[in-house]
Amino acid sequence: MSGYEKKQVEKEFKSFTSRNFEKPAKCKNIDQVRFYVNELSVKITEFKSRFNYVPDHAYALLTQYNNLQNRMIFTDFKNTYL
Repeated sequence: MSGYEKKQVEKEFKSFTSRNFEKPAKCKNIDQVRFYVNELSVKITEFKSRFNYVPDHAYALLTQYNNLQNRMIFTDFKNTYL
């Protein structure tokens, strides 16, 4: 895949996320975060099959949502059981 094609894929991904996702810092609901994690996973799989390439930003964003989800789950656990 050429550099130009990679830039086009990255542009498509950024456009998709800016239209459909809130930034992780703005998410306050665990269900919303889980939805975003699932949607990003689907999009990453789609990009792998369509382009055989996934922008690094996709994995970074997925990591941010996963970290937020883990913090929310841990906070809920502490509030429930401690």
